Amino acid sequence: MPKIIEIKNLKIGEGLPKICVPLVGHNNESLLKEAKIIQKLEADLVEWRIDYHLDALSPNLVLEALHLLRSALPNLPILATFRTQQEGGMQKISKTAYLSLIEALITSNQIDLIDIELYTGDQEVIELIKLAHQYDIKIILSNHDFSKTPSKEEIISRLCKMQTLGADLPKIAVMPQNAQDVLTLLDATYEMYTHHATVPIITMSMSKLGAISRLSGELFGSAITFGSAQLSSAPGQIPVDKLSTFLDMLHLS
Repeated sequence: MPKIIEIKNLKIGEGLPKICVPLVGHNNESLLKEAKIIQKLEADLVEWRIDYHLDALSPNLVLEALHLLRSALPNLPILATFRTQQEGGMQKISKTAYLSLIEALITSNQIDLIDIELYTGDQEVIELIKLAHQYDIKIILSNHDFSKTPSKEEIISRLCKMQTLGADLPKIAVMPQNAQDVLTLLDATYEMYTHHATVPIITMSMSKLGAISRLSGELFGSAITFGSAQLSSAPGQIPVDKLSTFLDMLHLS
């Protein structure tokens, strides 16, 4: 069975899938407004989607915003994510700038987890993971396919590669074209979880069609699910209050 990841007394990979709420404010004022709303929700951790912020390409300004966010949410684990445009993000960024930003976030001592995209480059990923672990930061190594759902074998292959590279939490999100695609994602998740995973995994089928994958993690093996507070950061995200209710119902049934 996959090991449990512990962050600020939060045990990921045990019990119900943990609820992560994305923050998508375009400036510091809207970011902090979102943080205030999240304080009232049943969120287990937050994801700051930095690519939504107008200052996302200025590392010094990003770190200033991060300091404000950390002060506003001192007890919730913070996942820092700059989603690149090729994987569904809001801004274009060069590879050099992306790597520099990730390094700045890691060494800031203000975050608990960081998202790194799988196809950044194997050697670069390995070096960033090594650096992050020196700062006791957990790594979500991710891949997002907004055009299709790969085969079951390909999904498992990508998750296994993430694990081999040193990810604490391999993550894949795919786009379904039909119900069979959703079943493919769930089948791949279950096989990965039961036969290959040594760490918790995160999977989801996006859009309204794939919403069931955001609710059934406890059954199939996905350790974190993403729910929206006001605005969503990906197609198919369910509002946090409803998501929490659904998860509890499935757990008790």
